Amino acid sequence: MSGRLARAVLTTAALILVLYAGPAQATKIERVVSPSGIEAWLVEDHLNPIISLRLAFRGGGALDPRGKEGLANMVSTLLDEGAGDLDSKTFQQTLTDKSITLRFDAARDSFGARVQTLTEFRDLAFDLLRQAMTMPRFDAEPVERLRAQILAKLRHESEDADAVAGKALMAALYPDHPYGRPTDGTLESVAAIQVADLRRFVKERLARDTLYIGVVGDITAEQLAPLLDQTFGPLPAKAAPWQVPLTEPRTDGRLVVIDKPLKQSNILFADKGIMRNDPDFYAAFVMNHILGGGGFTSRLYREVREKRGLAYSVYSYLHPMDRSAVYLGGAGTANARVSETLNVVRDEWAKLAKDGVTEAELTAAKQFLTGSFPLRFTATERIASMLVGMQMEDLGMDYLDKRNGYIEAVTLDDIRRVARKLLHPDDLTIVVVGQPKDVKQAP
Repeated sequence: MSGRLARAVLTTAALILVLYAGPAQATKIERVVSPSGIEAWLVEDHLNPIISLRLAFRGGGALDPRGKEGLANMVSTLLDEGAGDLDSKTFQQTLTDKSITLRFDAARDSFGARVQTLTEFRDLAFDLLRQAMTMPRFDAEPVERLRAQILAKLRHESEDADAVAGKALMAALYPDHPYGRPTDGTLESVAAIQVADLRRFVKERLARDTLYIGVVGDITAEQLAPLLDQTFGPLPAKAAPWQVPLTEPRTDGRLVVIDKPLKQSNILFADKGIMRNDPDFYAAFVMNHILGGGGFTSRLYREVREKRGLAYSVYSYLHPMDRSAVYLGGAGTANARVSETLNVVRDEWAKLAKDGVTEAELTAAKQFLTGSFPLRFTATERIASMLVGMQMEDLGMDYLDKRNGYIEAVTLDDIRRVARKLLHPDDLTIVVVGQPKDVKQAP
């Protein structure tokens, strides 16, 4: 998979991929509740003296005020730049000296953090996390230093075809919705963010009622419970009220061409998607593996790259968000072959919608999707992310035992039904960045 939009989805996609990947047959998940009622899901692993923690708060960049887009992203870069009595240099040096990883991240629908530490520095790592969330300093030097880095990155992205295509596609799909605004902001919006905005974000958004925690590694439930209170107890009980409206993407067959002096064009396309809690989600997931999500075995790869040599990359993937869903795809090809590539993509979209898939394709997809789990999740960090994702999607603690059964239950008729519902080649919204030949922007 290539393209910045595909990579940007990974904050949701590390989460989403984890949820799709398959069961961990020997994984025992414990529900740990602190004395004050703070909950975390725990997988004990005492083979190595390492602890990984992943957390997420509901509400991310989609909640950034208009004109202050990039606020959540900017906060995520600054929370580990000094807290409490520790200035930026001292805070960072403490992390380095003790080999503690502490990072924050912002996505459209969530704001998260990850911590990894050696067991011997467990209490320090959890306390640094507490300070970062509850007592961030936002001193002038790191604020302006990180702002300058963000602005430099935005300037670079303005000339990066992947970034330009991704932002243009989301703006086209969601012209009047927060999802259409860039989560990393613009040059103007990032410049407008004040320290008061950063402090307000922390005060209003980081609260216990929107918090989900996953912990994996060398720690017991009895050790974790009091740490939850010490670390997260100082957070406000409730986040400030907020709402992102439900919406559907604007998929109406538009073609947006953005002229860039490139030898190759970057193509992104989108159809309406399917929400994670839709009963047809697993049928759509299997269908996508066959159409464009299965790498070298997918229909798009076979028809676009292998048979015709049209593109150096082609893919598709489901992207359910909290308040909408899209079915995304992309390709990279020579400027002279953009029109032909788009025609083949539309043809494959139409063929699957009309005829479904074969029994052989369905069997192969099921075998891959149910059998690939051991290759995907060998790190404590990834399992911790899985635990958070399972909680946020309300999948239940027994999801890992049930997930492969959901895949196995998908039938040819299920895929035919879902394909007719989801695949509309004439409705694909398409963004092309480059100088494509014989391709004109739709009015």
